[in-house]
Amino acid sequence: MKHSFGSDNHSGVAPEIMDAIIRINSGFADAYGEDALTLKVESIFKEQFGPDTGAYLVFNGTGANILALKALTNSYNSILCPETAHINVDECGAPEKMTGCKLIPLPQKDGKVTPESVKKELKGFGFQHHAQPKVLSISQPTEMGTIYTPAEIKELADLMHSHNGYLHIDGSRISNAAAALDMPVARFTSEIGVDALSFGGTKNGLLIGEALLLFRKEHNENFLYIRKQAAQLYSKNRFMAAQFEAYLKDNLNIKMAKHSNSMAKYLEQQLAGISQVKITRSVDTNAVFAIIPPELCEKLQQRHHFHVWEEETNEVRWMCSFNTTKEDIDQFIADINQSI
Repeated sequence: MKHSFGSDNHSGVAPEIMDAIIRINSGFADAYGEDALTLKVESIFKEQFGPDTGAYLVFNGTGANILALKALTNSYNSILCPETAHINVDECGAPEKMTGCKLIPLPQKDGKVTPESVKKELKGFGFQHHAQPKVLSISQPTEMGTIYTPAEIKELADLMHSHNGYLHIDGSRISNAAAALDMPVARFTSEIGVDALSFGGTKNGLLIGEALLLFRKEHNENFLYIRKQAAQLYSKNRFMAAQFEAYLKDNLNIKMAKHSNSMAKYLEQQLAGISQVKITRSVDTNAVFAIIPPELCEKLQQRHHFHVWEEETNEVRWMCSFNTTKEDIDQFIADINQSI
């Protein structure tokens, strides 16, 4: 496949990450996360997010999300989320199956929920016939590539805490959010009341693995057993840890995310003069959403891979990656102009 705008999952592995894997591929080490490198990565996360942080490496984003929600809930609880949330749309019912909780989709605008929309579902407390609301799960960035401000996140966290609940962030592209906000991830997560964070990497240059961060002591007490039961404990864990050590060193994750964000802005700029393309969402991170004519879409998809996000309006999504280049975008723009 030539350059793909379909997903940042389509990109390869960053050279620094592959080198890190190769460097540790010798000798022997303890298994199941008891190796020195995994312990070092856990320590790095504690340094960045606070001493109470529990850091757990898992295979994938769905696993991180499910286990975060499992740690924060009982099966009689409900989980609130935007109607567009990955846990609601793209995880095949896994959160409901694995937690036993009811998902409550909320109205959203550009992927974001408001305190007002959340408050409407914070009800039925103490009523035995009603699933008890416990967690609000949001994505940062959202599925639309948009960003919550730290103030917006804090308001949502405070709201959930005022109802004895929790806030979880699906951060599959959390480094892109940090790059866009120009601040450390902790500044808009653990430091303002977020209770759990799925810390993504594979959409930003990792080969395999995500990190789940739990910020409250009580959620870490029995979590090792929850991860094991969910088949998310890797035996040769040092190979995931090596990636995260390199990923977090010298802000490599932010550097790569800044590049993919800047490529999306460049794409937006190059599209500005094309009347058949209407940008539909704020380009905050590495996603560009646009409505284009179906006939143009069909011609483009013969040369480039991307997804139609909304079939009714023919809204498409173009994703940029850590290894997207200006030349890739220039060729894409040339093909659009040729197809018009």
